[in-house]
Amino acid sequence: MTEFYRLLEANKDWVRKTLALNPTFFQSTSEAQTPEFLWIGCSDSRVPAEEITGCSPGQLFVHRNIANLVVHTDFNLLSVLQYAVEVLKVKHVILCGHYGCGGILNAMSNKHLGLINKWLRHIKDVYRFHAHELDEIKEFPARYRRLVELNVLEQIHNLAETSIIQNSWNHYQAPTIHGWVYDMETGYISELASIEASTPLEQIYRYDMKEHTSDISEDI
Repeated sequence: MTEFYRLLEANKDWVRKTLALNPTFFQSTSEAQTPEFLWIGCSDSRVPAEEITGCSPGQLFVHRNIANLVVHTDFNLLSVLQYAVEVLKVKHVILCGHYGCGGILNAMSNKHLGLINKWLRHIKDVYRFHAHELDEIKEFPARYRRLVELNVLEQIHNLAETSIIQNSWNHYQAPTIHGWVYDMETGYISELASIEASTPLEQIYRYDMKEHTSDISEDI
């Protein structure tokens, strides 16, 4: 049996086991989704969001890209963010990076990788912002791990700087933004930081939302 068909057979087995435990599972999950969490994670196949958090289908609204970046010109991510925040009304946005991230590792090199150079440039910028701290770390593995963490911290601030999040904070005082990191060697997740509606932002990134009366953002 080819690997492709093995996946289809595994799906049938999963359906049988799921129905044995809960005969109405698929009927209930097909009617609507009401997740409390938006997960923004890395595309790495070793970091399955639902599995490492013990969540069932319907509990996480998920977006994944290389190195879990929040780029202000990425309309794919921004569309997911807007839908999760304004339509699904998620209470928490989780930005989860992971140690051993290939995107971070390649961004630390001078390799020419073609199109992905443009994406990894955002991680190189994170390195430049924190070069003084990172260059003081002489051992490469420790510097690599620290850049993973700093990237998470930068990305949660990128989230807070969107008008999507700020508009929701203005109306609902939610969601809370969480910066997590997953350790593939242990399986544990650690929280690095969180940002709530009451957390002050640098003035230059703050939008004046007091005169914005619509519940739905008209821009990003």
